[in-house]
Amino acid sequence: MAVKLFNTITRRKETFEPLHEGRVGIYSCGPTVYDYFHIGNARVFIVFDVIRRYLEYRGYKVTYVQNFTDIEDKMIKRAAERGITLKELAEEMIAAYFADAQVLGVRPADHHPRATDFIPGMIELIQKLMEKGLAYQHQGDVYFSVENFPPYGRLSGQPLEELVSGARVEVEEGKRHPGDFALWKGQKAGEPAWESPWGPGRPGWHIECSVMAMEYLGDTIDIHAGGPDLIFPHHENEAAQSEGATGKPFSRYWLHAGYLKINKEKMSKSLGNVLTVRQILETVDPQVIRFFMLSSHYRSPINFSPELLEHAEAGLRRMQTMVANAEDLLAKLPEGEASAGKPLREKVLKAREGFIRAMNDDFNTAEGIADLFHLAREVNIYVNQAGPLDGGALREALDFYREVDDMLGFIFPASDGDSLEKEVEALIERRERARREKNWQEADAIRDKLKKMGISLEDTPHGVRWRREE
Repeated sequence: MAVKLFNTITRRKETFEPLHEGRVGIYSCGPTVYDYFHIGNARVFIVFDVIRRYLEYRGYKVTYVQNFTDIEDKMIKRAAERGITLKELAEEMIAAYFADAQVLGVRPADHHPRATDFIPGMIELIQKLMEKGLAYQHQGDVYFSVENFPPYGRLSGQPLEELVSGARVEVEEGKRHPGDFALWKGQKAGEPAWESPWGPGRPGWHIECSVMAMEYLGDTIDIHAGGPDLIFPHHENEAAQSEGATGKPFSRYWLHAGYLKINKEKMSKSLGNVLTVRQILETVDPQVIRFFMLSSHYRSPINFSPELLEHAEAGLRRMQTMVANAEDLLAKLPEGEASAGKPLREKVLKAREGFIRAMNDDFNTAEGIADLFHLAREVNIYVNQAGPLDGGALREALDFYREVDDMLGFIFPASDGDSLEKEVEALIERRERARREKNWQEADAIRDKLKKMGISLEDTPHGVRWRREE
C-alpha cells in the first residue's frame, strides 16, 4: 500500500513519491533556543518523530534535519536580560532541548545545524537573489521583493494583498512593499554582527532554513515539516527565496501539524498559559504526553487540559496493563497447539493490516491506535478463556506491539527495576504456597502487603497476574 499524505501547498492528499527512490529527505523547523520549548512545540516534535520512524519502518532511508535558530530578536533580548552571551544562551537551551526531547522519546535528528554556522551560505544565497532582481538593498538592510516573485502566496493559499492586510507586517523605512521581508539586517547598537557585502549585520529569520535545508538535502527536498503558525510568513518566505534563487521547487510536500490550545484557549504570554514541557513533566508521565499527542490526527487541532490528560492516561494504562499481563503469562506458558492460537493470530494480522492502512492514510495515528485497542480487547479475551492457550500466538501479539512501539513509543512502560519485580514475585509465591496449604490468613496478609506496595493481583485460570496500581 502506498503512503498518502496531505500536501499543504496543493491542499489535497497525494501519493508520496520521493525525489530519489528509497530515500527521503525531511527538514523540520526546530526551536529558537531562547527558552525551554513549550507543549505546542512538543506536539510538532513528537508527530514528525513518528512520521520519520514510520517511513523508516516502510523501508525508506530517511535523512532527517532539524535546525536550531540561535540568532534572532528574542535571543538577543533574552541574552541581554540575563547578562550572558548569545552562544552561552544557545548552548544552555540546546542542551535543555535534547534532555527534554529524549524524555519524550523524540530521537535526535541526523543533523542539527545551527544558524550561526551557515552565515557565509546565507550571504551567498542573498547575492543570488539580488543578481536575479528578487532582492534589493536599503542602507545596511537587504529585502526580498515579493512583487517580483509572482508565485508568492501559493503555500498559504492567499493573494499577496490578503496576506499583507491580514497579518502583522513590519512597515520599515526602505521597504518597497509592505510584504517585503528582511534577508539581511544591518547592525544596530549592541547587537552581534557578521561582515557582509552590505556592511556588518545579521541574517533575517527566514533565510537560515533555506540554506541549511539545501546544504544537507539539496535544492529540492522531499518533505518540509513544521507547526501551523509557520505556514505564513516563515514557510511562505522560505519557499519564495529558495525557489527564486534556484528556479526549482523547494519542497515536494509540505506537512503541518494542527494547533494546540490550553483549556480551549490559544497559548499566549498575555494569558499566562504558555506551558513548557519541563513544567508538564513535573506531574505527567512523558509516555502519557506522547500518547495524548498521537491520539488525534496530527493535522487536527487538539485541546490540552488536565481532564483530557487523565482520560488519555486511563486509556494508555489499560493497554499497558494488557501488555504487562500478557508478558507475565507468556513467561509461564508452555508452547500450546497452533490450532488453539489460530483465532488470535488472525486478529493480530488484522490489527497489523489496520494499523498500516491508517498510517498510510496521512499518518493517521488516531485510527492506528484504535486498532491497537481493539487487539488489546481480543488478547484479554483470549488469555482469560478456560481452554488451552498457544504461547506462540500470544508471542506474535506482543511482537506486534513491540514493532508498533518502535514508532509510537508509549506502549511498554519503563521498568521499575529488578529488585521490585523479584520482591513481588517472591511474595506471590509465598501467597500461593499459603493458599495451597489453606492458610487463608497468611494469604490475605500477603495480599494486603502487596496492596500497600501499590501492587494489585488478579487470579486467573492461568495463574496470578500482578500490576502496579496507578
